[in-house]
Formats: sequence, C-alpha cells, structure tokens
Amino acid sequence: VQLQASGGGLVQAGGSLRLSCEASGRTFNYAIGWFRQAPGKEREFVAAIKWSGALPYYTDSTKDRFTISRDLAKNTVYLHMTSLKPEDTGAYYCASRTSPINDGLRPDQKSEFDYWGRGTLVTVSS
Repeated sequence: VQLQASGGGLVQAGGSLRLSCEASGRTFNYAIGWFRQAPGKEREFVAAIKWSGALPYYTDSTKDRFTISRDLAKNTVYLHMTSLKPEDTGAYYCASRTSPINDGLRPDQKSEFDYWGRGTLVTVSS
C-alpha cells in the first residue's frame, strides 16, 4: 500500500483546507485514518473512515469542524478542515488499516494502522 497525502499549506485562523490521501496498491484498505503531529508533540488521531461506508468518526477537538469522506472510484480519502485554529498546526499523515475490523470497533490508535504516508504540513496563523 502506498499513501500519498497532499493539500497542506499556510492558512489564517478561521480558514479552510482540504487534504487528500490517495491510496494505491493491491492490498484492501479497511479504513483510512488521519493523524497529526505538532512540533514536539505525539502524533494524535484526527479522524477515520471505514471503506465499508460506516459512519466516520473524529476526535473531540475536530468533530464539529472537520469532515472526512472517501471517493471509491479515485481510491482517495479527503479531510475537509474548516474554522481552523493555530492549534491545528502540524504535519498531517494518512494511514491505512489493512486488516479486518470487528463490527463496532473504531480504530484510532497509531498501532491499529499498518501503512503510513508522508505528512503534509498545515500551518494556521493567528
């Protein structure tokens, strides 16, 4: 699996950005997640979506501002971010879960994802 993240950039507080994560390869992706890492901090979960079409899920700090979606035909997952805050600054990574997910489970830990793309940098100025 190869994951290509793009769409990062510099934006003012209150602005919006849309990140893209294109997945390629023959392995099936059961879920795609977005994580972010601010300078000097641990990588943290942002949002994820299962390829089965189950409802996406978010961390509390992003659920009212970010929307994750997928385009099956393009094998691409998007993260639409609105009302951006300086604390949203960081490198954003997409990750793939290539093993089956039991019903009701919502992977949101780094260890639950198998492949990672390179990050795309988001900088939100105040």
